[in-house]
Amino acid sequence: MTALPNYSNPVIKVEGLKLAYGDHLVLQNLTFEVQQGSCLVIMGGSGCGKSTLLKSLVGLLPPILGDVQINKKHLWGDDELRADILRDLGVLFQGGALWSSMSIKENVSLPLEIYTDLDETEVEDLVRYKLSLVGLSGFEDFYPSELSGGMKKRAGLARAMALDPKILFFDEPSAGLDPITSRRLDDLITELKESLGITFVVVTHELASIFEIADDAIFLDAQSKSLLEQGKPKGLLNGSKFPQVIDFLTRNDSSSS
Repeated sequence: MTALPNYSNPVIKVEGLKLAYGDHLVLQNLTFEVQQGSCLVIMGGSGCGKSTLLKSLVGLLPPILGDVQINKKHLWGDDELRADILRDLGVLFQGGALWSSMSIKENVSLPLEIYTDLDETEVEDLVRYKLSLVGLSGFEDFYPSELSGGMKKRAGLARAMALDPKILFFDEPSAGLDPITSRRLDDLITELKESLGITFVVVTHELASIFEIADDAIFLDAQSKSLLEQGKPKGLLNGSKFPQVIDFLTRNDSSSS
């Protein structure tokens, strides 16, 4: 049965967020919600703070001001509570971050060995299951160097899913992929969201991906250092009052990075 976004149950609430690196202000006054079982895309031009926001949402960059709640728990309060919150999150950064000296099976099993008390057989069964979810059955003993770019992304996704996270964060999933491989990854994100009810937060500038996977989107503006607009991409394309948003959504994809 397909899981639909629950628009009465936000799993992430961001209120009045201000982010900076030292004296360099990156973003300010960010307020938005992410609904359970949805895919929120963080979009905007180069230098607008997409990856900076992602870092704060996954516990890597504390805010100057504001609050982030994940499943009604304050992310930037108590350190012990934050560690507990982060166990329910999966994160996949651009490179996939696979260990080159380890097989795909060993890469995916690593978080299971660190954070669970499962025995070897149980770990192997879970690894096979996670790899089957991303279409990599039979590649358990391959090394990252033996995989294509798209397969590495899927292997990284399997590892990010190892501990059954309720929320998955993806940083530029289509980076370095050809259009066909990128579309397959988009389809996989949608399939996992609908079949498992996983909430996705995806940073991307790729227009095809934005229109394909997003249930909701926020547009970050580099000039004002703020969240300019939120809504479904097609709705923003047809009804935005901001020329920056229209320009972004109607541009030639090859002109942005």
